[in-house]
Amino acid sequence: MTRFATLAALAVLAAAPAFAEAEKYTLDASHSQIVFSYNHLGYSTNWGMFSGFNGEIMFDQANPAASAVTVSFPVKTMLTGWQERFDHFMSADFFGATDEEMVTFTSTAIEVTGDTTAKITGDLTLNDVTKSVVLDAVLNQVGDHPMAAKPWAGFSATTTLVRSEFGLGEFAPFVSDEVQVQISIEAMKAE
Repeated sequence: MTRFATLAALAVLAAAPAFAEAEKYTLDASHSQIVFSYNHLGYSTNWGMFSGFNGEIMFDQANPAASAVTVSFPVKTMLTGWQERFDHFMSADFFGATDEEMVTFTSTAIEVTGDTTAKITGDLTLNDVTKSVVLDAVLNQVGDHPMAAKPWAGFSATTTLVRSEFGLGEFAPFVSDEVQVQISIEAMKAE
């Protein structure tokens, strides 16, 4: 009986890597940004950014499709480079934002498309409207951070949002309805 128990225990240990679970990583707020751009009347491309936001990734490196990501940040953390533009974006013409209004993203599915690429589908809540969006994501690097001496991961992603779908369509189509979004984040393994 003891021999059978030992063999069973060895079989469970041998199979353990197949049942590895996702590990929690928290976003490094100082090295994570979301940059957006839009065409202004055909004359220029205007840029804005969100930075310093919170989030976590449940990262399953062996099975990336089993990973998940959640991010949230106040809409008023938007940076535009010009106070009058920021004030206009926060006005009733666009967000009518309160200090508590949040932008959130929660992944609902991940489709691995290559060794370091995936399509991340998730629910984006922006301006109190929730829509499904798809991020074209890339795993930039994963490994031990040379200064922090702990596991670290870096990701980038892109998507295009149609602002009128989120109730933010003022001045479209003169100011482009489509907004290009670029995301770059770093995340550290949680302790």
